[in-house]
Amino acid sequence: MSLLDRVQRKADGSPASAVTPAPAPTPATAPNRPADDGQDRPSALPWQNRPATGSTAPAPAAPAPPAPRPFEAERAAAPAPAPAADPPRQPSLLNRTGGLARPGMGKIAGHVNTHVALRSKVHQRLVEELAQGTDSVPPEVVRQRISELLNEVVGEQNMTMSRPDRQRLVEILINDVLGLGPLEELLANEDITEIMINNYKQIYVEQHGKITLSPVVFESNDQLMQVIDRIVSSIGRRVDESSPMVDARLKDGSRVNVIIPPLSLRGPAMTIRKFGKEALTIDDLVRFGSITDEMVRFLRSCVRARLNVVVSGGTGSGKTTTLNILSSFIPEDERIVTIEDAAELQLRQDHVVTLETRPANVEGRGRVTIRDLVINALRMRPDRIVVGECRGGEALDMLQAMNTGHDGSLTTLHANNAHDCVSRLETLVLMAGAELPSRAIREQIGSAVDLVVQQSRLRDGTRKIVSITEVLGCEDNSVKLQDLFTYKQVGIDEDGRVVGSFMPTGVLPSFLEHLTTSGEDVPEDLFQPIHVMEGVGSTA
Repeated sequence: MSLLDRVQRKADGSPASAVTPAPAPTPATAPNRPADDGQDRPSALPWQNRPATGSTAPAPAAPAPPAPRPFEAERAAAPAPAPAADPPRQPSLLNRTGGLARPGMGKIAGHVNTHVALRSKVHQRLVEELAQGTDSVPPEVVRQRISELLNEVVGEQNMTMSRPDRQRLVEILINDVLGLGPLEELLANEDITEIMINNYKQIYVEQHGKITLSPVVFESNDQLMQVIDRIVSSIGRRVDESSPMVDARLKDGSRVNVIIPPLSLRGPAMTIRKFGKEALTIDDLVRFGSITDEMVRFLRSCVRARLNVVVSGGTGSGKTTTLNILSSFIPEDERIVTIEDAAELQLRQDHVVTLETRPANVEGRGRVTIRDLVINALRMRPDRIVVGECRGGEALDMLQAMNTGHDGSLTTLHANNAHDCVSRLETLVLMAGAELPSRAIREQIGSAVDLVVQQSRLRDGTRKIVSITEVLGCEDNSVKLQDLFTYKQVGIDEDGRVVGSFMPTGVLPSFLEHLTTSGEDVPEDLFQPIHVMEGVGSTA
């Protein structure tokens, strides 16, 4: 019995319990509901769907969809909103040249940064005129057109701008379009030796051996990525999420390392090791106090006499500079093959073949490692093999080359001192995958390497050759070493500069006779501990 019938019976004075149940009418809010057959049924369980009218009648076995509620009906009747149009994409040339469109940038009047707005306007017009790209247009034409477009925009906006501000803005635009944007100012500063970009708004530089925060910043991560893409693509490499790390170089040979998200959590990071316009010479190192004349005379004789030399040191200690200078001692009539990850060496000889590694392509193929190049260099009839840095299995091939007729080879290694250099060289040989016993590896090192030149960066930022060590060979299952020249630090002066001296140890090298028979004049008194030079500040 429905609730309506019960109320009606009660109003007539009849007890509801005495009335025979009659079929209940179908509620309007529950269409297609079966009629009540008068039998008692248990109340609906909590998990069962109840009728929309709130009746206690049990739910049908297969209820039809309930009638739409008022607000649902209104929503269904309302027209569906049109899909939002995709935001217009910036032209590819605009992205490549650094034109960054930001909200409100077109409204120059009242904008906080008027110069940024003007740059955006000029970028937009330059893109429209040079749709085929700036690479096919002479730089002089681009420079002239940038100046003209800036004058046009300033005139249209009825703005007043001083001549120095206008020239400065033109230079910024030229750097964005033809150069490396904000980095051009830092690269032009000869006192800066290192540029360290932590993120687009934090750039540190190294000047005179000290690291300071630079006021130069990028506008956004997009602008920084555009500069990175321009650097990397210039040497045929790429950097993206599938390959987020890359080594590259600038046109002047400066070394570049890039790492981007997801590996770099705060945005793209880039480190640039600047090279001077002119390569440093051995006279520069003597003037900086990084080495003495006696040490120079000895090292020159060792290189010319075809001794194998390993330059060891920490990051930023000046290993590559020292390797470059030692390579300059190689005679002009010898064939030199250089092998590097990113070409940095600047050899002045004519008979030089420069090889560079190659990363894998998008498909993960085509990678060429230093080890591959060392193996190939052995077939190129080299008189000298110069490896920029041994950091893996190529150390084994390098030792084998030194032991099989390629005397006078040079390379660098990351280590804190000469003893660590020998230990790490042994570890690198094991990375080649050859299952050689330690004794065999140490014998290879003892017979292949003649000298270890240890380079260090001191507390005050100066770089010095702190030791020249001879490798005597392998005895009692260990490599024997002896120092020939050392640098002894005695303190720090009032200005924070390191005070010390270079001093021979008084030990004669075992290969002194070999130097003499090779035509090199190396007197024995060169090694007497009387040649002392007080350490002076160095920024080399």
